[in-house]
Amino acid sequence: MVVADPSTLKGIPELFETDSGESLISRTESLATFRELGPPDLCRIEKFNPKSSGAKEISSYHFVLGVDSSSSASLAAYLNSLSYALVSPSPKTPNPWKIRSGTYCCFNAFSRVDVRVEVRIPGGVESYVVDLRGDKHKITNPAIWQETYVSAVLRAILDDNDEPDGNDGNPILGLRKMDPLDTLNTEKKFLEAAALEFWKGWQLGTNPEVQIATYFSNHLTNGIMKYFRDGGRLDQAAKFFEPLFAKDAEVGAVLAASYFGNDDEVKGVKVLYDALRKSPSSYGLLLTQVDFLIGKNKLEMAANLAKMAVVAAPSEYVTWAKLTQVYIQMGDFESALLALNSCPMFSYCERDSHRMPSPARVHLPLRPDPKPEELTPAGGAGTTTAAAAAPSSTSNLSGTIEDDNDPRENQIHPELARLPALSLRGTFLLAYNLLIQIVSKTGWDELLKFRSRVFVMEEEYRIHRALLEESQKEEQFAAEERARESISAEKKDDNGSSSNELSQMAKAKVAINGVVTDSDELNDATAEANEDADEGRLQELDSNFESIRLTPEIADNGDDTGNGKKGLSIDEMLRRASSQAHEDENLDPDEKSVQTGVDKLGSLEGARKMTSTPNPRPKRNPINFTFRNKRLCEKWLDNLFMVLYNDLRLYTALKQEMSQYNQGTNKPPMSLRKTGAEWEVYGDLAERLRHPEDAKTAYKLCIEQKFSIKAWLKILAMESEEGNIREALIAVNRVIVLLDKSYIDNTFPSPIARAVFKLIGQHGYQKVHNMLIALNVPQRNFKLIMKFFEYSQFFKVSGNDI
Repeated sequence: MVVADPSTLKGIPELFETDSGESLISRTESLATFRELGPPDLCRIEKFNPKSSGAKEISSYHFVLGVDSSSSASLAAYLNSLSYALVSPSPKTPNPWKIRSGTYCCFNAFSRVDVRVEVRIPGGVESYVVDLRGDKHKITNPAIWQETYVSAVLRAILDDNDEPDGNDGNPILGLRKMDPLDTLNTEKKFLEAAALEFWKGWQLGTNPEVQIATYFSNHLTNGIMKYFRDGGRLDQAAKFFEPLFAKDAEVGAVLAASYFGNDDEVKGVKVLYDALRKSPSSYGLLLTQVDFLIGKNKLEMAANLAKMAVVAAPSEYVTWAKLTQVYIQMGDFESALLALNSCPMFSYCERDSHRMPSPARVHLPLRPDPKPEELTPAGGAGTTTAAAAAPSSTSNLSGTIEDDNDPRENQIHPELARLPALSLRGTFLLAYNLLIQIVSKTGWDELLKFRSRVFVMEEEYRIHRALLEESQKEEQFAAEERARESISAEKKDDNGSSSNELSQMAKAKVAINGVVTDSDELNDATAEANEDADEGRLQELDSNFESIRLTPEIADNGDDTGNGKKGLSIDEMLRRASSQAHEDENLDPDEKSVQTGVDKLGSLEGARKMTSTPNPRPKRNPINFTFRNKRLCEKWLDNLFMVLYNDLRLYTALKQEMSQYNQGTNKPPMSLRKTGAEWEVYGDLAERLRHPEDAKTAYKLCIEQKFSIKAWLKILAMESEEGNIREALIAVNRVIVLLDKSYIDNTFPSPIARAVFKLIGQHGYQKVHNMLIALNVPQRNFKLIMKFFEYSQFFKVSGNDI
């Protein structure tokens, strides 16, 4: 039994401030970071107790969704209502604590200001706005309240209800949720205000997968569609969008979707026809038509329209994703992978929130623990429930919610906690779901084959890179050879003019040695005055001719050269040349090629060219390899393949372990021991990989070992999707007990409402209601569940009259 604290509010969570006013200061500093709809409303109150022996003044705050913020009077009324929620220490003793003042903050997403109302008890009411810089201004424009009201309702509708606190795994501590539209009059009031603000809806932003907000894709339009779709009342959505369609053809995208969801296909097709005539390049209209054709199994036509949508909006993720989805339905998985690879990816924008300082203490109210019979519907202890037929039955709960879960049940293996798929958000998560659709149809091995056909694999890229590097080296070598040839040609031209002089000097050298005498050419050479100069030049010629071997071709040309410092006769030179020719015949082929090069080129440069050139590389056979029909896989998609591999590896290992456990004859009781948290992760894994039966089994094993509201909500969603009335209502009974214990009593939007309305739409009100009566749930639980049935009749949910 929870002991009542007189300084707290009954049924309302509270976070107590360490320093007075720190919550307002933190919100003001965070205003500039709000990009879209903004965070939940903030309600702060100050209490005082003159008789308290400790602190005489304390301040606390909590977050709210669903409060009427259409005027300062409605917000002041909410603040005043909190004074009646103070807990009395005993029925006969009044509470010594009183609320002195309160401040309510509500973000206006249209004008980007924070509307605040301060109430002093007793005293007056003051309302003002705070801009993004933190400056305070008076409210002079009445339209501010209309914008604030629409913003607050949209926040309550679009808040994710898949988690008990409605915040997608990121719980907001101290959040209180109320019904934003609890009557038909309030709904009418909101729709009228939304129609006036509709053309400014693009300023609110849109879903993470859409890059640019439009009239048919923004938080205002999405919120209205979600409200009526979850409530099974798309006919009312069509009535809202009809007058707006007359002003802009693009509104026809959501209007046609409303008609199709309400099984009014003739009107939907007519709307699309008229809208596309006015705006043929609107990708929203094209995508709506694609969805309709997919439902009719006209996949070829849907593919053509999806391609047109891609051309109309190539920078949008949704167009490429829709084309990928069509290809998957057609079984063209190669084209699906190529389309998926072309999807533009965007950074995920986190939901608007502001970080609060650590509270001094936290008060989360709880009702007294329910009795055991409130947890088990009639038949749960017997044999009538379907869940009682298996060890993983939802009726064989091993613990009760009044007992804390064993801390060991919250332990989880590090490998499961670090699964990369858990961090995917936005477009990356949606792309991963498309990849899972492919692997669920083809299998992992076939997926790898399709991947290798359309994308360049690592081994192929390595070979291509090696061939490219070799080609570049060969081109570089050829360029160097051309450069050497040009240098050689230049030197040859420079030495050409002095060739005759060299020949004459060679003859002069022979004459000086006394072997051959040419009187005409040696008249001046024998003079004593030029002897020293000639000797120096001859020494230089010696050094140049040392490596030259006399050949018959050179001898025939009449180039007589000497080969020694002392000179040789012609006969001696011919004898040596003859003996050298015999030696050349005995040379190795490589050495002979060098000599032949010298002989043919007849110059020192030719010999150097032949000796400096490396052995030519053997010609390679050309490889039949091309990337013409392949593409490089994007890095993010390559990472998603690895994420999918990790998921499939763990899922396969678990399936194998469970199969061995089920086939064993003498099974030890702890052979398949997993903690409750691990079974919850395995349930998420199986659901992610599109194995709903395995997911339900894992979730049921989880709740046998610990109470998990997430596991119950997952079971509820899957059972209602499959139309299992009995199992879904059993899950409703279990979930509603915990929510009531935590003072969560909002009706719609909520996961329970979605499930109940879906069952009513599939089977009719009477059948589902009769099944609830047949379960014979406890009276208190029956009254809590009947709120959703009464709402369905009051708002005329689809199937309520059946």
